Parts: sequence; structure tokens; C-alpha cells
Amino acid sequence: MTKAEGTATRPSVWLKLAHGSGAAAFGIKNGGFDYFLLLFYGTVIGLEPGLVGLAILIALVIDAISDPLVGYWSDNFRSRWGRRHPFMYAAALPVALSYFLLWNPPDWGQTGLFIYLTLIAVLIRTFITFYETPSSALIPEITADYEERTSLQSYRLLFGWSGGNLMTIVMFGVLLTGPLGMRDRDAYATYGIIASVLIFATIMISALGTHHKIPDLHRPVETGERYSVARIFREMIQTLSEKSFVALFFATMLFAVASGLSAALAFLMLNYFWGFSEFQIFIWTCTVFLSALLGFLVAPWTTRRLGKKRATIVLGLLAFTIQPMPVLLRLAGLMPENGDPLLFPLVLAINVVDLSLIIAVQAVAFSMIADLVESNEVRTGRRSEGVYYAAVTFTRKTTQGLGVLAAGLILSFIDFPEGAEPSSVSQEVLWQLGALYAPALLAIYLAALFCIARYRIDKAEHEENLRRLAAARAAATD
Repeated sequence: MTKAEGTATRPSVWLKLAHGSGAAAFGIKNGGFDYFLLLFYGTVIGLEPGLVGLAILIALVIDAISDPLVGYWSDNFRSRWGRRHPFMYAAALPVALSYFLLWNPPDWGQTGLFIYLTLIAVLIRTFITFYETPSSALIPEITADYEERTSLQSYRLLFGWSGGNLMTIVMFGVLLTGPLGMRDRDAYATYGIIASVLIFATIMISALGTHHKIPDLHRPVETGERYSVARIFREMIQTLSEKSFVALFFATMLFAVASGLSAALAFLMLNYFWGFSEFQIFIWTCTVFLSALLGFLVAPWTTRRLGKKRATIVLGLLAFTIQPMPVLLRLAGLMPENGDPLLFPLVLAINVVDLSLIIAVQAVAFSMIADLVESNEVRTGRRSEGVYYAAVTFTRKTTQGLGVLAAGLILSFIDFPEGAEPSSVSQEVLWQLGALYAPALLAIYLAALFCIARYRIDKAEHEENLRRLAAARAAATD
């Protein structure tokens, strides 16, 4: 089987499961950073919250350098195990070990803890890049089929969302239920053990499960030019200047900002704005599995019927108008009051549908990246999957912080009281919270869809790119 034939085949379900399962590692890592890191170091360990934020900022700055370099390195790496798998295998143990160390810090002072957190955060983010970028870059290599690439991406998001949500449920439903609640240091240490084992296992399952595809994957293009810093940056800039990629880049950035804003205010909105109990919030968290499954099914179905760009825009318009609607209806006095038995099932059902649409939008939009690979190869003669996926991975990691910043600005603007009981917060403050939260989300999401509309590669152009590349390979072998 030739490489061209290998990439044209339809991947088996087992291959999709093996490849997608590794995304659980990224999901677990993201869930820990998004929901528990500030809580653990700022409340349980006693590190000044500002220093926690500074440590994460430093790690993000280093990410800005390491992510595209890892992507470029994996695009041009030569070994008997191909371009991607050496990175995937090499990342498994360091990611797991550094994640374990994150939740088991030494008893040092403020300066020592700050240095410790910064170094561990840098290591985790760098090592997860060594896995996530090469693994994601396998999508356009495993198959050249337009629809199957969306299916592969859907499997990744299914495992990514499910892995992160599983550990959130374990934390809130099991580990943090003791007498100390969220201040139980031993619970976080146990979380670190469980999460680290799962991260190692899912990375290894994914690497081993896709290992047999190595002979069918692409090899780096030999140009005869020596590697240099100038060459590396010249080629990366040339690759990332693709207009359709620029559109996707900014769309992904805006999606991540909105996700960061939503995640940062999620529990506050549920507990204060809607008045839901801790048990109801636990049920809410459990339903993420259902949303992930529905999104997994919806994304390939809409891609087959509408194409990727139209599917993303249609699903996005549905998702991003549904999401703020309960809040806007509450502001207009058209939702049941807090405590009404109809309120929780109504808002929960809306969220299950809406989150499934958001996950489907992510799956289709991220699969559009894969189709840039052949377009870039036609233009430059190089396959740069790693650079593309590294840029998007970096965007997802960094701009979530902007969403958290936006959430903080909203809370500061309305003078939201810290540590107050839900019943003690005035209705005026809660109304202002909803009035800023819902329109901000809607505006950011619609701006992302505007960027998606600038993407230009459809199924016909993708197949034309494949035809031109096949003709060029045939001519080269004559």
C-alpha cells in the first residue's frame, strides 16, 4: 500500500477509538487547570492567588515559544517510528509524573512555592504539547477523506470532554465530600494519583493503538537546505500565512475566550444566579457526558449534509443563541423563579442540547484545520500538520486566560461580594451579572462565526488539492 492509498482509506472504528482516547489526557489536564489549580494553591496550600496567576502567565509565555517549535520539529522529524510517534511515547511518563507533582507540592514558603508551581506548570504544558500536537497532527495523515476527518475529530472531543468531566465528577462527587470539603489537601493528592495514571494510560493506548499506521504515514520532504533558525521561522510564517488558516486561528481564539469566560463563571451562575443546590450542580456536571455523546453524533452528520463551513455556521448560530437565552429570558422576567421545581429541569435540558451543539461546532471547526494541510502542500510543497495544530493548541491554551480575565472584570465592575452566601447577594447585582454575562458571550461567539465565514476550502477544493498532489506524485515517480 502506498502512502497516498493509505491516507485515502476510511479508518476503522477501533482506530478512531485508539486515536481519540489520547485526547482524554489533554481534557484531564485542562480540567485540573481550569477548575482546581487556583482553588488548591490559593486556598488549600496558601500561595498568594496573584502569584498563582503569575506562574500560569509565565508558563503561557514559554508555551508561545515551545508550541510552534514542537509542531515544526514533529513535521520534520525522521525516525523508524515516523514523525509523530516518538514524541507521543516520549511524552507519556513526563506528563504523568509532572501532573502528579503538581498536586503534591512541598511545604515551602511563598517564594519556594511560586518557583515550584512555575516550573511544574511549564513542564506539564510543554510535555502535553509533545503529545497533543503530534497526536492531533495524525488526523490528516490517517485519512484524506473530507467527512472522515470530522469523525476523527469528533472522537477526540468525545474523549477530551469525557476525560476532563470524569475527573471533575470524581472530585466533587467523591474526593471532596469529606468534612474538610474543598480544603482537603489529601483529596487533591489522591486526585493527582488517579489523574496521572489515567493520563499515562490514555497516551500509551493512543500511541500503541495507532502504531501500526506508521508505514502509511508521510515522511518529511527533503529540500537539501540545512536547518537554521532563519529557515524554521521563514517556513512557519509561510505556512501560517494561509488566509483560511488566519480565519480559523482568530475563530479558535474567540471560541477559547468565550469558553474561558463561561467556565470561570459557570459555578457562580449556577449557584448564585439560578440558585441551584450542590447536588443539582453535581447532576448538571454529570450530564456533560450526554452532551459530549450528542455532539459526537451531530458533527459528522451535519458535515455530510452541509459541508464544514456551513455546518459550523448553522450549528454555531443555534448554539450561541440558545446558550444566553435562559439568562436573557430571566432578565425579562419570563423564566420560573429560583426554587420553582420547573426551573432546574428546564435550564438543564437547554444546557444539554446547547453544549452538545457547541461540542459539535468545535469538532467541525477543528477538522477544518486538517484540510489546510493539502492546500499548504500544493502551495509550498511541504506537509505542516504539526505547525497548524500547534498554533491552534496554543491558542486554545492561552486565550482561555483572557476569558477568565473577562470574568474577573465583570465581577469587579458589578462589585460582586466575595464569599457571600447566595441568598445574601442582591437581585440588582445578580441582574447586572446576567446582563453582562449573556451579551458578552453572544458577541464573542458571533465574532468567531464571522471569522469562520472567511474560510475558503470546501469539499470540492479539498478534492481538487488531493488530485493535484496525486498527479504531482505520479509525475515524480515516472
